[in-house]
Amino acid sequence: MKIFMLSVLSHHCFNWALQLKGSGHKVYWIDVFDSNTYVEKIDFIDQTVAWKSKFRIPGRYWLRKNAPGLNDLVDRLNQRDFLTVFEAKLKEIKPDVVQSFEMHSACIPILSVMKNNPGIKWVYSSWGNDLYFFQKDPFKKKAMQKVMPNLDYMFADCKRDFVLPKELGFKGEFLGAFPGGGGYDLDYHKKDILKYCNKKTILIKGYEHRFGRAKKILEALLLIKKVVKNYKVIVFGANEEIQSFVDSEMSDWNNIKVLGAIGRDEVMKLMGESLVYIGNSISDGMPNTLLEAIIMEAFPIQSNPGGATAELIQHGKNGFLIENPLDEVEIAGHIKAALQDKNIIRKGIEFNTINLKPKLERDYVQKQVLESYSLIEQQLIEKSGSL
Repeated sequence: MKIFMLSVLSHHCFNWALQLKGSGHKVYWIDVFDSNTYVEKIDFIDQTVAWKSKFRIPGRYWLRKNAPGLNDLVDRLNQRDFLTVFEAKLKEIKPDVVQSFEMHSACIPILSVMKNNPGIKWVYSSWGNDLYFFQKDPFKKKAMQKVMPNLDYMFADCKRDFVLPKELGFKGEFLGAFPGGGGYDLDYHKKDILKYCNKKTILIKGYEHRFGRAKKILEALLLIKKVVKNYKVIVFGANEEIQSFVDSEMSDWNNIKVLGAIGRDEVMKLMGESLVYIGNSISDGMPNTLLEAIIMEAFPIQSNPGGATAELIQHGKNGFLIENPLDEVEIAGHIKAALQDKNIIRKGIEFNTINLKPKLERDYVQKQVLESYSLIEQQLIEKSGSL
């Protein structure tokens, strides 16, 4: 089966695509925004990159800096239109399936082309805030409602996002809820998991932006300073706003460390050293960092927008659910309850390690994902046989 994937430059997409390596399917990929980057990680895939510019024009850096108006004119004359390139690739590849990763960058822009090619099956992979947050925007909701009836299949990272599409007009077949980047190599990561008795770190996802609300976690810690004083507090992925808050409001804390953007392996290592992991946002799908906390045996305290987190976490049993991500008092109560009763943490980690962690293993997830692709292939065969 020929599968033509569309996405932005995304490690989630690449990790997902790796599940198809050696599967017998022929896979193609186009970078919808053209970051001009060939991805070695997925070198088994036929990649369409560097498609945007018709010609390589020297001196573009000087133009951008010194003559932005002229640079814009050069861009208009020298750039190809994505839809034209995509349509040409469809005719060249003749795929059985087009798979769009994310609604707003990879589904909505190609609707007109897909409607003109009804014989090609269309698979949509939903990520994070893709549906849950943007359904509240009337303009984006209307665009999604135009796309949904034309989709044949759908993957999601949480079961919640199997309900929302139906409300938006999806009439296709759901293929399953799986981690957005596929499963995890548990053997590779186990070396970085400290013994429970040696874990003394509280790890915080430091996102403070359109969705992330890390500052509320820090405000919560200020309310329970005495409870957390004997723990190392690490904030990762922090921006200037978080750094500034720590500098001004927590300058007398000698047990807190703030890190900016770090790589995935470093995040996993920090998770493995941590007793408690805290993530807080007003909108998300199934948070990847929650899954990583489970794998690396940290006790999760996580926001629960739309009920996605509750699909894995039973409040008070194998983690705590933050129901109001804007309430630092609630967050402080969860942290305090966990740290003051180590049995909650120990039993929660044991539950996750026995019951959830094996289901996040890469081979386990890959087997189910490949079965979903086989289902599409079988239906294509049956349809061609009936013609």
